[in-house]
Amino acid sequence: MNPDPETQRESLLRKAVLAGDEAAWRAWCLEYFDALDRFVLWRCGCRRDEADDVVQETWLVAVRQMRRFNPQQGRFLAWLRGIAVNIRRNHLRRRWRQVKASQNGRAEPVVAIESLADRGDTVDEQQQRAEQIAEVLDAMPERQEAALRAKYLDELSVNEIAARWNETPKAVESLLSRAREAFRERFERMEKTN
Repeated sequence: MNPDPETQRESLLRKAVLAGDEAAWRAWCLEYFDALDRFVLWRCGCRRDEADDVVQETWLVAVRQMRRFNPQQGRFLAWLRGIAVNIRRNHLRRRWRQVKASQNGRAEPVVAIESLADRGDTVDEQQQRAEQIAEVLDAMPERQEAALRAKYLDELSVNEIAARWNETPKAVESLLSRAREAFRERFERMEKTN
């Protein structure tokens, strides 16, 4: 069975990039940069500074790990998104470790300032809300997060999502309903604890 044209194209691009073809790498980056940036901005709760860091780190990891990308297993954008999600989670873990260290009195002054920001003492409510949204999205099951992303970030209709995912519109509506409810519950729980 022959792979689909997109898989063939990505296989050729991968081969060219691994051979050192800078033009192929540049073309690939330009093709997916905006989509990756929108995805990361979504996952970072629209915090541009944090999203920029995650996007930059994602591309660096992609360069180092290019041999691991297999077009037969999935699309390049999906692979990039997976890298970005892991980087974002690592950033959150690092921040929580810094906050815990500052609460134990072992943090540097910069970490102590970040700790105050995380409690909302020195950050406006919008930024705090964006961070909470990002944390809730990170904690959601992947399928629910993907449904919310398709609907609200990619602005696809229920019918378009259903067609892309090879599911019925009713199944997609049900998934979106559960995802919205799960998001709402997690967000409200987070607000009560903060």
